[in-house]
Amino acid sequence: MIYLDNSATTKPNPQVLDSFTKASTGFFGNASSIHGIGMDAERLLRKSREQAASLLEVNPNEIIFTSGGTEGNNLAIKGIALEHQNRGKHIITSAIEHPSVIETCQGLEALGFEVTYLDVDESGLVDIDNLKKEMREDTILVSIMHVNNEIGTIQPIKEIGEVVQSYPKAFFHVDHVQGYGKVPLNIQASHVDLCTISGHKIHGLKGTGVLYVKQTVKLFSLAHGGGQERRIRSGTENVAGIVSLVKAMRLAKEKQSELHKKLTNLKHTLMEQLQTLNRVVINTPKFASAPHIVNFSVRGLKPEVVIHALEDFEIFISTKSACSSKSADESAVLIACGKDRDIAISGLRVSMSYETTKEEVDYFFQKLTEVIKKLSEVMG
Repeated sequence: MIYLDNSATTKPNPQVLDSFTKASTGFFGNASSIHGIGMDAERLLRKSREQAASLLEVNPNEIIFTSGGTEGNNLAIKGIALEHQNRGKHIITSAIEHPSVIETCQGLEALGFEVTYLDVDESGLVDIDNLKKEMREDTILVSIMHVNNEIGTIQPIKEIGEVVQSYPKAFFHVDHVQGYGKVPLNIQASHVDLCTISGHKIHGLKGTGVLYVKQTVKLFSLAHGGGQERRIRSGTENVAGIVSLVKAMRLAKEKQSELHKKLTNLKHTLMEQLQTLNRVVINTPKFASAPHIVNFSVRGLKPEVVIHALEDFEIFISTKSACSSKSADESAVLIACGKDRDIAISGLRVSMSYETTKEEVDYFFQKLTEVIKKLSEVMG
């Protein structure tokens, strides 16, 4: 099996699974309980929080454990909007955000908030001058993803953060789900107030995640109750899941330092191979893009047909985001980048991991070439 859909989810690392099992069996107590078993769980939770903070180079009290990227994005955006609506009701995001950001903003529009969706260029980049133009005195939040989940574009987060910082009423949220462990982000140096990370994108477990919340930032809670997680996210803590998440975060950072160049070379190799195919248009920008994502279109072929044909060879790739892959054929991201509709409806995404080998990439390209040739002959 050749799995090339790592932006949708990753295979859990055996060490992560082991840490989850050990924490589940040895520290099963409720971390809010005052007896010894509960206190053991609380100590493990506190240690995990300190380790997560160290990996992100922030303070432990700025770490909020969540169930993943969608919850983190909702909590950040709605939490700011509802808590600070007396400052203003204007939010800025981009036209190519993950559905958990776009649809959250659309939900807030129904509540009377005004949202500006920034255009992007053909590479998917936000224009800093355009952002400056759209910033207003009543802007309370700017939410821009670090790495685009469909085409891999890396946004200039530090420059965006500098713009937002000059507006004292505005907060800056970054969806770092596709970036963590692959594209470095200095949270503090980039003036980021809130930052989302998901465990299952980094060989952790589904249902685990982190939301960094700067200690001076106040959020309206979306889950009231026992007051866990700084009273921002009430609910009994998933201690075993949190332990496994932090393990995955540490391993991802280690892999990044060891294998980043290898992954980048694989991406460039694949892009060079794809350029030799007549029907193929590469949508991922050559520069300012993450090392693990290659998005391309095969003109005239339906992406689901190509995907299922490759599946016969036990090769697994995807179209767009897994969260939107079953919706309308057209990729909103590719349309926003100015692509023609025939390209936007035929987009395919290959997303690699640090475990991907050159032999796997070469085999994928070989079989893709065969599939395209066969399907083109059938279609005439």
